[in-house]
Amino acid sequence: MIDLRIRTLRTFAHAGTIAATAELLGYSPSAVSTQLRELQRDLGIPLLVREGRTLRLTPAGERLVASSADLLELADRIRRDLRAESEAPHPRLRVGAFSTATTQIVIPAVTDLRHELPGLELQLVEAEPQRCLELLAADRLDIAVVVPLLSVDAAPDARFEELPLHDDTLDVLLPAGHRCADRDSVELAELTDEPWITDRPGTQYRALFVAAFTAAGSTPRIAHEVVEWDTEAALVEAGLGVGLVPRLAPVAGTYDVVRVPIAGPSLPSRRVVAAIRRGGRRLPLVARALELMQEAAPRSADEPT
Repeated sequence: MIDLRIRTLRTFAHAGTIAATAELLGYSPSAVSTQLRELQRDLGIPLLVREGRTLRLTPAGERLVASSADLLELADRIRRDLRAESEAPHPRLRVGAFSTATTQIVIPAVTDLRHELPGLELQLVEAEPQRCLELLAADRLDIAVVVPLLSVDAAPDARFEELPLHDDTLDVLLPAGHRCADRDSVELAELTDEPWITDRPGTQYRALFVAAFTAAGSTPRIAHEVVEWDTEAALVEAGLGVGLVPRLAPVAGTYDVVRVPIAGPSLPSRRVVAAIRRGGRRLPLVARALELMQEAAPRSADEPT
């Protein structure tokens, strides 16, 4: 079989430290160090060099990382084919997703899958998109449901394939007594002077928030930074600001707030995709899970609630 210690080396190349590599792979730091040390010894080539208290790849290590993607894809394909042909009584599926996708897409899909396969061993991981992709690359997940990076300059990650699941439209979240609460739609420019609630800089949602106002040609007045949709809804209910909320986030029924669709030529939305390692759909279990996720997604919050 292909030396899977190469996956450890590739994970180190992306993670940057032994500790981060160990955390992603589910190993101890000493086990990662041992794998990398033994890989160097067996190859007879220095792959890592120490700089102060850190390690970095040598040119040979960088070359091995750059040229080994096809090897690991082949290893994954062989393992998938063996799993597909085996008569294992308890197939296993590992899925990671961000919170709203977990509740609105993943859980309905895997519930149906468990009805089809009563012996299914299921592992769900709720995490931010970047974390899910890191776990997918480290072979800790089979499917990662994520929102891709918004940057137009970002090249597609050659390690993964993406399957579109849902275009998650954003609405404005307003207090029930707001002057625009009974409107059929509202333009963002009408609300520029309102105190806005959004996520911290550097996050996917903050980037989406900024892109929405850029497309509308206005600059919002950001008053509060929060992480959870429930926190945003509580602030809106209290009259402390307004916010944007994806339709996959079911908050309006819990708080005295109203979702109002956004009007205008460029409607803000976030693209939700299922990412798998290249060739992953060759495994029937993964292929079926992806089908069920596609079926679950369209019935998720198509209209504001």
